[in-house]
Amino acid sequence: MKTIIAKILCYTAWPALLAFGLVLSGIGMVLGKPLLFFNIAYFTVITAILLLERFMPFEYQWQEHDHETPAHLLHTLSSKGTVQGLLLFGGIIGLTELITPVSVPSASIWPREWPMFLQVILGLISAEFMLYWAHRLAHEHDLIWRFHAVHHSVKKLWVINTGRFHFLESTFKIVFALSLLVVLGAPFEVVQWISVFTAFIGLLTHCNIDVKTGFLSYIFNTPNLHRWHHSMDLREGNKNYGENLVLWDMLFGTYFNEHWRRPPAEIGIHDYMPPRFLDQILYPFRRAHYQEMGGDPARKESSL
Repeated sequence: MKTIIAKILCYTAWPALLAFGLVLSGIGMVLGKPLLFFNIAYFTVITAILLLERFMPFEYQWQEHDHETPAHLLHTLSSKGTVQGLLLFGGIIGLTELITPVSVPSASIWPREWPMFLQVILGLISAEFMLYWAHRLAHEHDLIWRFHAVHHSVKKLWVINTGRFHFLESTFKIVFALSLLVVLGAPFEVVQWISVFTAFIGLLTHCNIDVKTGFLSYIFNTPNLHRWHHSMDLREGNKNYGENLVLWDMLFGTYFNEHWRRPPAEIGIHDYMPPRFLDQILYPFRRAHYQEMGGDPARKESSL
């Protein structure tokens, strides 16, 4: 019975959890309680993923304790706090006045008369262009890589380290992505939907669940693609930069999906990353010091 259930969930879990998160969040928007419904959906999906990671893991060795759960959670909290702080500061400096509801007339070039579904698709593609280049720059330029290395230093992928990002990198990515939407005049509802979509795709991308995403991996960023991105082999790791969609990876030649073989179970970076949260926050500014503590000398060709 377990085998039959696992086979069914293998094909249905990923799209079902994504749909659940989006639908419940959408209901919250309609009822005027978006934050409440989003949080209910978010923590429900996390719980479901944790259970499925035990029931049908992709890599059994990733079930071993990595002794960095406190750091994972603190990075998540600090990154989430950065987002909330930016929204608050945006209200103070008037940034939120530039992102108005769709019902408010605007002189921008954004097609506010389009159905919301099409506006959200346009918003995702637009924001994804900026997120793609923010991510790619983080791999190709050493100064930004120092911050992004905190995320790539994980030794296993599971839902708990989804939000393991240096808070300064999170700030950079948010500002980078929002800038184009603000210039285009995207309405508040579109920005809201992009945020929701990104949150659930992020959880599902990092999950250690044995899922088959098939054709969906040619549209969305899926765990089957993101596992290649965490490879220590740069021929595989410097690929699949898309946050939500793979459109720009395909157009710029960085899409990688050798689905006929398994991605490596050994992931991480070649440099030494200290295990403590505060040391990881300081890592971009004191990398040479930390390499002397126990890592190989930093080399550009082994930056993943």
